[in-house]
Amino acid sequence: MFQNLQDKLDKAIHTLKGQGRITEINVAETVKEIRRALVDADVSFKVAKDLTKRVQDKALGQNVLTSISPGQLLTKIVHDELAELMGGENVGLSLAGNPTIILIAGLQGSGKTTFSGKLANYVKKKKAKNPLLVACDVYRPAAIEQLRVLGEQIGVPVHTEIENKNPIEIAKNALEIAKKNNHNVVIIDTAGRLAIDEEMMNEIRQIHQTIKPTETLFVVDSMTGQDAVNTAKAFNDVLNYSGVVLTKLDGDTRGGAALTIKTVVDKPIKFISTGEKMEALDVFYPERMADRILGMGDVVSLVERAQEQFDEEEAKKIQKKIAKNQFGFDDFLNQIKQIKRMGNMKDLMGMIPGVGKAMKDVDIDDDSFKHIEAIIYSMTPSERRTPTIINPKRKTRIAKGSGRDIAEVNSLLKQFEQMGKMMKMMQTPQGKRMMEGMMKGRM
Repeated sequence: MFQNLQDKLDKAIHTLKGQGRITEINVAETVKEIRRALVDADVSFKVAKDLTKRVQDKALGQNVLTSISPGQLLTKIVHDELAELMGGENVGLSLAGNPTIILIAGLQGSGKTTFSGKLANYVKKKKAKNPLLVACDVYRPAAIEQLRVLGEQIGVPVHTEIENKNPIEIAKNALEIAKKNNHNVVIIDTAGRLAIDEEMMNEIRQIHQTIKPTETLFVVDSMTGQDAVNTAKAFNDVLNYSGVVLTKLDGDTRGGAALTIKTVVDKPIKFISTGEKMEALDVFYPERMADRILGMGDVVSLVERAQEQFDEEEAKKIQKKIAKNQFGFDDFLNQIKQIKRMGNMKDLMGMIPGVGKAMKDVDIDDDSFKHIEAIIYSMTPSERRTPTIINPKRKTRIAKGSGRDIAEVNSLLKQFEQMGKMMKMMQTPQGKRMMEGMMKGRM
């Protein structure tokens, strides 16, 4: 995400890092490189020019303290301007009304249906709501089936009327059913087209006027760059929607849509979506996104994702098992599953300060754990519970069963043993003091 922009901004600011002070000459050169980096990222020239002008004015008006370098100062100024460009502050989802009605709009292929499922999962798990999904894309049976499958996957009912080709009627009927069955959030997935056309705009306008939604969210494929911004403006002229959702941010995106869309339509970005997993949906925080663009990571979002997957009771059970030397491969498998549910692996790595840049050329996919899982699943229940019983004969059987080399089996067993020792050591008073010292050193 934003890797190309991140590299170019880092290179631009790096020219100031060796300077003793800020001058008109060195700032002008740096700002020129920043503007070029933004334009290359598909940010409109006017927006890039305005932003860099503000950066230059602020930089020249600052006195550099002895405790910070000109490069650090400029990084802070660029960070603040990027955050402001993307909205400044987080604007949350409104859940007013009973039921809350959320209308999802956008072009075909933008990820509307997948986002609808993710949003239902989000309000169910994080907001303790009872959502109902509504399939109003009457032109694509595949979209209706996709929404039905997603609803089944997350345990949310989906209202469909296969024979009815009137999306307004379907939406109205769904609202009646929601009231009868105590669904306090209704999420309506509407039809998209391959391009903006008058028929589509009239249909979405009529649905909007009839159901009067609490929130109207425009879903945009961030990989389409400035085309996404132009589409967002055209939809806003018709719907006056309440927020924007950026999808496919884990793809080969240059980032221009995320940086420009707020300025053009003056509507907040409310969510960002990566991948196909139902949990891979993040509330949009401009400051956190500015951190990630400048390679500072996003530890807060990473911790939030982890907290969603790891509950306290489970953590206490694991601690007891570690203390009694009972932490086995079944427990390890559960930890892997929880990590995988947190989202795209490379995206997670990018949230750790410094790691995203260091691993930019490393190919990390969501199947990173599949070889480990294959080896563990080839063990017997007793071997997973007590790995110390695994002798050379058992190792050979496990290697054959998993289709992996015996050296990989040995490596996993050795790493698991070392991890167990480390985890047990962390439970001791000395280990806890060491961790506290490390945390203080980072603060």
